[in-house]
Amino acid sequence: MSYRSETIATAIGRMNRQYFLPAIQREFVWKPEQIAQLFDSIMRGYPISSFLFWELNPENRDKWQVYKFLEKASHGGTHNQLANTDGLPNLALVLDGQQRLTSLLIGLRGTYVAKKKYKRWDNPDAWSDQRLHLDLLAEPRLDEDSADAGLYYKFEFMEETPAPNAEHHWFRVGRILDFDERAKFETYLDEQDDKLEKMGLAKTERRVFERNLKRLYEAVHVDEVIAYYTEKDQDYDRVLDIFVRANEGGTKLSKSDLLLSMVTSSWDGVNAREEIFKFVDRVNTELTRRNDFDKDFIMKSCLVLSDLPVAYKVQNFNTANLTTIRQNWAAIRKAVERGVDLANSFGIDRDNLTSANALIPIVYFLFKNPAATLRGSTPFEARNAEAIRRWVIMALLKGAFGRASDNLLRDIRTIIGGGANPGADFPVDAINGAIGKTGLSVGFDDSAVGEVLSMNYGGQQTFLALSLLYDDAAWGTMPHHQDHLFARNQFKAKELSASGRIDWLNRKERLGNLCLLLAHENVGKQDTPLPEWLASREPGFLKRHLIPQDRALWQFDRFPDFLKAREGLIRDRLKAMFGARAAATV
Repeated sequence: MSYRSETIATAIGRMNRQYFLPAIQREFVWKPEQIAQLFDSIMRGYPISSFLFWELNPENRDKWQVYKFLEKASHGGTHNQLANTDGLPNLALVLDGQQRLTSLLIGLRGTYVAKKKYKRWDNPDAWSDQRLHLDLLAEPRLDEDSADAGLYYKFEFMEETPAPNAEHHWFRVGRILDFDERAKFETYLDEQDDKLEKMGLAKTERRVFERNLKRLYEAVHVDEVIAYYTEKDQDYDRVLDIFVRANEGGTKLSKSDLLLSMVTSSWDGVNAREEIFKFVDRVNTELTRRNDFDKDFIMKSCLVLSDLPVAYKVQNFNTANLTTIRQNWAAIRKAVERGVDLANSFGIDRDNLTSANALIPIVYFLFKNPAATLRGSTPFEARNAEAIRRWVIMALLKGAFGRASDNLLRDIRTIIGGGANPGADFPVDAINGAIGKTGLSVGFDDSAVGEVLSMNYGGQQTFLALSLLYDDAAWGTMPHHQDHLFARNQFKAKELSASGRIDWLNRKERLGNLCLLLAHENVGKQDTPLPEWLASREPGFLKRHLIPQDRALWQFDRFPDFLKAREGLIRDRLKAMFGARAAATV
């Protein structure tokens, strides 16, 4: 196998002109600190591994979807654009090295949309286009500021280039591309040395500046650090096999990224990659709640809903199966969207959905009942919405889809689709029986209830567990807050320690001291003492929130007794909902 090599400047000049990405490549996922680490490795002379290209013959250039490298990346991922390769000779697709090459392109010629420090994620002003910079006055060494990142050279992404001073001289790394000739670079060095001397910098500091800039110039324009092998075979199956093997040792490759090009080539008239990307964006950003589904979830759902083999393997996406998925795609889209929207109405979203596979049985049930939304008020809709709400929260709390997931999905699909007629109820008991066969108890025995009661304020599953305490279903349509019944400000460490009650500090966060309130209710409650606030509630409030009727327990000095009594009420409710019924089906 013969390798060739070239400089970074040469490779940058060929990207999006000769070098492109095949559809089988996943999206760019590196973070700004990883880009900085790559440049630091190159500056230190470390090897950055080889690259693998696939050279397409001109007659095959239009057979495959080809994408551009990103020049602007952002947190959370950015979609690559389709490339127009008409008239381009010597077209080469990158099979191994996309993350590194894209990082080089962003660091030298692009930007990264990154969050500013101390700004909230949901604040539009928190995000800015930033470019990679190098502090030319920083002596290369591992200092405290860069120890976590392991950087010797001081690289940092910045929105603007700060004005130079006696301590820092930030240089936008991409400017090094301006010096395509050595003479230009030497002239620039001389000019900068004069400026630094006029600023009063000592000779030793000017030498640090010179060494850093020379090292950057050599790393980009002189050293041939891009070592690559070019595969010329035009057999796509062989190239796919090479691609999988080349990526086995890197960041885990999503199977959907590998399969999307195969889907695209089989869906006549439809760009499957773009179609699925857009649909993922829709279910994540345009439904009742914010979600965080990926392409794998969509393609896994395609297999299950099309009654194909459930295992998420390349061989299950053969031509015949892809044709079946294409025929079902419109109905699959509708079922997935209704299923996710239903889960969102229960308050299940990106913050607490611990297994996306837990939603697939719901999606399959809706696929088999295309007229149902389970958001209506007919007896069928209301009855099944509540049954599914309780079932899916139970499945998430118990981790039912954490093991043997493929076999479980296959068995559940058979239960829902095999004997049920359209209009039949969601078969909770039979599904719980299938879960029980995996060795997982689906009932809420004392141990399982104890795990729920030990959940704390703000935990990933605490909201879901709290929602089970109520008969309401539409937790996702109006914002609800987790609220402390005995307010946090009552638990003062100094006073509790003096009275021998220091253990109350941790116990105040337990689920037994929490309830769900509408946003305006929570604001209205604030730090009102519990007896005063409960006395102002409507008659059914105590029962609805499972609050002990004994008013003596509402006093702060009876907090442990209140907690014990309320946890008893919660325990009774969970056992009544799941214990006896679930145990009987296993």
